[in-house]
Amino acid sequence: MSWGTELWDQFDNLEKHTQWGIDFVERYNKFVKERSEIELNYAKQIRNLSKKYQPKKNSRGEEEENKYSSCRAFLSTLNELNDYAGQHELVAENLTAQIIAELNKYTQDLKTERKSHFHDGRKAQQQIENSWKQLEACKRRFERDCKEADRAQQHFEKLDADINVTKADVEKARQQAQMRHQMATDSKNEYAAYLQKFNQEQNDHYYTTIPSIFQKIQDMEEKRIERLGESMHTFAEVDRTILPIVGKCLDGMTKAAESIEAKGDSKQVVDSYKSGFEPPGDVEFEDYGQAMKKAVSETSLSNSRGETRSEKSKKGPGKLWPFIKKNKSPKQPREPLGHRLNDLMTSKSKMHCLRSLRRGLSLKLGSGPEDFSHLPPEQRRKKLQAKIDDINKDIQKELDQRDALTKMKDVYIKNPQMGDPTSLDPRLSEIAFNVDKLQAEAQKFDGWLAEVEGRLPVKSEPSKRQSVVFETQNNAPVTNNCAQDRESPDGSYTEESSSEPPVKAVDPEFDEFEEEETLPTIGTCKAIYPFDGTNEGTISVAEGELLYVIEEDKGDGWTRVRRNEEEEGYVPSSYVEVFLDNNTKGFMTYI
Repeated sequence: MSWGTELWDQFDNLEKHTQWGIDFVERYNKFVKERSEIELNYAKQIRNLSKKYQPKKNSRGEEEENKYSSCRAFLSTLNELNDYAGQHELVAENLTAQIIAELNKYTQDLKTERKSHFHDGRKAQQQIENSWKQLEACKRRFERDCKEADRAQQHFEKLDADINVTKADVEKARQQAQMRHQMATDSKNEYAAYLQKFNQEQNDHYYTTIPSIFQKIQDMEEKRIERLGESMHTFAEVDRTILPIVGKCLDGMTKAAESIEAKGDSKQVVDSYKSGFEPPGDVEFEDYGQAMKKAVSETSLSNSRGETRSEKSKKGPGKLWPFIKKNKSPKQPREPLGHRLNDLMTSKSKMHCLRSLRRGLSLKLGSGPEDFSHLPPEQRRKKLQAKIDDINKDIQKELDQRDALTKMKDVYIKNPQMGDPTSLDPRLSEIAFNVDKLQAEAQKFDGWLAEVEGRLPVKSEPSKRQSVVFETQNNAPVTNNCAQDRESPDGSYTEESSSEPPVKAVDPEFDEFEEEETLPTIGTCKAIYPFDGTNEGTISVAEGELLYVIEEDKGDGWTRVRRNEEEEGYVPSSYVEVFLDNNTKGFMTYI
């Protein structure tokens, strides 16, 4: 149907309808804009969520998490989710470019076109109204002239019938009547001509001009509706285009979930925490009744001293934490000094173990010895092997560079115009130095690795739990091999092997020293914070308490202090403020 023929008299309603159509387009455009903003906000929140749960970069936690398949699957899920958020950003971008921007431009053009069409329509309406007014004016003039002609004719006939009126007046009235008749005739002709013209204009207006204008408005409106339909189709297609990528993201998440291996993660736990120590063996019987076999007659002064030493050597297991004297109340008997000296002389690694046992706090802060001696044997072996592999890779890189430079030097020697061969000598010397340095480093770690592999226990020879009891010269001494001997205050392990060689007996002349030598003080310290020394080898201090310093911090985070002759131990270096004497600064002492 054509608006021009069906709606020829609905100009005002069509004007309102087309304005509503433009408002509807703007409303839909606003809807798409808000949808785009929602997509952007959603993508931003998804990205923030993915970023929030990403493992921290260059952190030990990230390294630990990457060992487990479930953690790697979660990381893959986060990465896929990040890509998923990117697809929603793409939706917002396409909606803005393909719909919002285009509809904004189209709406402006639509308003301009509508204004032009209705301007032409109003102009045509104005023209036909003006023609109608002119026709009415001609009609009224013709009517007025006819009435005046009738009145002039009646006046003439009245004068002509009156015998008292002169002939001149009658002639004048006749001429006036004729003139009015002529004017009426002219008005009639003019009215008839203009009426014919108006009818033609009106016919053109309602059958040509208005239908043409209304047809343009109808085309404009239909185009608007089609354009709106295209935008709605694009609205759906924008989402449809990202479905394959979203499907791949979801497939990636599914694949990551299916890649989780519970058995493999369990094996990683074993690889991560296996210490390499053997479980403790049976506790051997300690016969304390041998002293009762001594006869009363044999208790001379020398025999009494011998029995005293024998009894001291048989009293209970030694200190599980081989730091120092523990806070003792009441005073406990100490080991003979000769036995301790003999222990240190027969096992050089014990001093290193004793130092490594005090590294708990510093290890928690991320520092550690170069030889990884703070780790259990199995973990230490893995770390050393990884370090050796890294060094070998660096060596191979340097060798590859050396080979390349050597070939380049040969080319320069054969073709001097390509370069100076001597210009490569500094770099070759540097590479040779680096290789030597790396090889020395590798040899150092190889030595430590051989040491660890030699100390790892053999499964076929189960270890036995041995108590730290120093027997007399007639008995073979044994040492404790329980797991507690390898723990520092924070629970870290030492590199001490799970089975130690027996301690040799010392000369009788050392048995005279029943007490351990007291270390001299090298300064004082004030406790900044309170410390509850619950672990073996530590001492409790109160805030503001003054103590004597007998051993300075050696880089492991612990300082050895003394309260009195009976109470001494280790406290965290960060908990005290140390004031060393000028003549003892830097003095380091180990028992």
